[in-house]
Amino acid sequence: MITEKLVTAAKEFAYSEIEKFGLPTKLHFDISFEKGDEIAVAMNADKSLVELGVCFMDIKLGEAFSQKRIDDHIKMGVDACNEFLKDYEVTEEEKSKIINCIVAHHGTVPFSSLESEIVANADCYRFIHPKGVIHYIGTLTKRNLSLPDIVKQAEYKLDEKQAILSMDYCKKELIHHYDSFKAIFAVSK
Repeated sequence: MITEKLVTAAKEFAYSEIEKFGLPTKLHFDISFEKGDEIAVAMNADKSLVELGVCFMDIKLGEAFSQKRIDDHIKMGVDACNEFLKDYEVTEEEKSKIINCIVAHHGTVPFSSLESEIVANADCYRFIHPKGVIHYIGTLTKRNLSLPDIVKQAEYKLDEKQAILSMDYCKKELIHHYDSFKAIFAVSK
């Protein structure tokens, strides 16, 4: 059973990984966490399951990035989640749904539940909503990239996440931001 204690511990674990490795940033994590909550309530979904999905979807992103193994962050996240959940009494169904939140958040694996779809859509806010895009550009500048490379990477993430968006609830809110940033990036090249 998913308890408040479990969600709190998972969030603390996510923050500790952010503190250790710097990715995702705390702001990006918080954007997804808050949007996940909002969407879960609006869609009458299991909010605690969404919160756990958000906590674990990129739990090993920073470590993978630091080891130049970015493509492994999902597998690493699944392994970390399985290890973490050993200390809690969650059902196999709950565990399976949490794992699907991790593996499906890039849109390459089918969603097994409404909650995993919500997690993937909440993740998109990091790279389409102005708060997330502006913060991401700031993060990219710290990597000493050229302006054309910053624009290219920010636009790549914008397009990637727009393609993943699957919920009308999110599409309606984000389409205008997407169009605006596409126009801004077009004149920034």
